[in-house]
Amino acid sequence: MASTLRPIRIAALQMVSTPDVGRNLEAADALVAEAARAGASLVALPEHFGLLGRRETDKLAVAEAPGRGPIQQFLAEAARRHEVFIVGGTLPVTPHGGTVAGDAARVLNRSCVFGPDGRELAHYDKIHLFAFDNGRESYDEGRTMLAGSEPVAAELPLPAGPLRVGLSVCYDLRFPELYRALTQPPCDVLAVPAAFTYTTGRAHWEVLLRARAVENQCYVLAPAQGGTHENGRRTWGHSMIVDPWGEVLACRDEGAGVVLAEVDPQRLAEVRRQLPALAHRRLG
Repeated sequence: MASTLRPIRIAALQMVSTPDVGRNLEAADALVAEAARAGASLVALPEHFGLLGRRETDKLAVAEAPGRGPIQQFLAEAARRHEVFIVGGTLPVTPHGGTVAGDAARVLNRSCVFGPDGRELAHYDKIHLFAFDNGRESYDEGRTMLAGSEPVAAELPLPAGPLRVGLSVCYDLRFPELYRALTQPPCDVLAVPAAFTYTTGRAHWEVLLRARAVENQCYVLAPAQGGTHENGRRTWGHSMIVDPWGEVLACRDEGAGVVLAEVDPQRLAEVRRQLPALAHRRLG
């Protein structure tokens, strides 16, 4: 990001998504608009922003083919209308452009990046699928989702200078090797749209985000689901933006809202110059 001359304002959008796609898209649009009015050039929505269903299988009914469908159309139009870059949380996408049907049907959990002209610039399919069972709560994303396989970084041509954004989703946060793969070359920002459970989020969300920022010496943009949903699930929230020294610049505990901070190229360069840990790597 050496050519960037001034700070870039970024926004993490926190939501409490419902089982109704239309309501969720209206809520997301209002948040994108608020962030744009506040001067954000890059905004990021949380995982499952378009649907957090009553059952895990609900996502199969709204799964979209790559490059088309109402949720992807919304993201393209919102980016164009509000003149921002959008990391579109995640949405269910059918593998190989096919349809989903039958008991064994599964979808990709895809994060799409759109530019102010409405074009998709990149997309990433969540590699690590969450599973958790403590006797009271039980989750297994592998029942309805297929894992992606390739790390993806998006190169955003912002007017202030190019911004390299590494893409990841929620449970990926626990796998530092993914972020190391994204640091060749180093990223300026790591995006982590999430829907962390209240239980795991309270224990690990902040410490993992700050660790990823520190070890990769970059900003972390982490929009999350945050509240009690209509399906009874409670998500941790605490959407935040972390700087390359591990400082939490801004955070929202619960409820829908916009979290704003700035990516400062001078701060990024300063941290990497004073502690050149990325240059000292010996493994991987």
